[in-house]
Amino acid sequence: MGAILNGLALHGGIRPFGATFLIFSDYMRPAIRLAALTRLPVIYVFTHDSIGLGEDGPTHQPVEHLAALRAIPHLTVIRPADAAETVVAWKVALERKAGPVALILTRQKVPTIDRKQFAPAEMLAKGAYILAEAGNGRPGIILIATGSEVSLALGARKTLEEKGIATRVVSMPSWELFGEQTAAYRNEVLPAAIKARLAVEAASPQGWREYVGEQGDIVGIKEFGASAPGNVLMEKYGFTVENIVTRALALLR
Repeated sequence: MGAILNGLALHGGIRPFGATFLIFSDYMRPAIRLAALTRLPVIYVFTHDSIGLGEDGPTHQPVEHLAALRAIPHLTVIRPADAAETVVAWKVALERKAGPVALILTRQKVPTIDRKQFAPAEMLAKGAYILAEAGNGRPGIILIATGSEVSLALGARKTLEEKGIATRVVSMPSWELFGEQTAAYRNEVLPAAIKARLAVEAASPQGWREYVGEQGDIVGIKEFGASAPGNVLMEKYGFTVENIVTRALALLR
């Protein structure tokens, strides 16, 4: 499929896309790498993006795959948080014509974020943005999340704010898009002065240290998945509001 997409892109006249489980990006990697090397505007729609896919078990549950895709030069990886961010992600993918784009989507249902209360989904085009600012405007800690974990970060923020801890939530769907922004914008989203940073992503933590710093922490996955319902796995692997709050409080201590 990956090779066919490259051929269609080279022929011209259409914008080809292909879709499959994220786990199968392993099989497509040579074709993805060639698309990136030759700057082909191919779009990949990778679904079932984490242990949240459930009972298919560890053979089908991606862990290291986000890190592996992010390592490919000129490939833009986007993991949107909800339906609204997904719409913007598709628009961004169509407008990027100097290389391939991989959209990383869940299997499980995720809530649609209330954009009247939080920042607009159009900010996805920046790669990362302040989704929810600290109640007093002076965050003591920053929660950074992608995809299905963004709603968990928002839930954790609510609890932390109730405890009197000023908490900012940053949605970071794309490292590559964020890297293209000005240094001033990047520092606005992730101020160097704020050392307490917690990244939350249901995948390998590899690469996150660049964004959380040496004094930050990462809620990620360092083991393979297991065969169980997705909601059970997410809880067992620590992707709950309660665990994020616990890890955030530990950082602040």
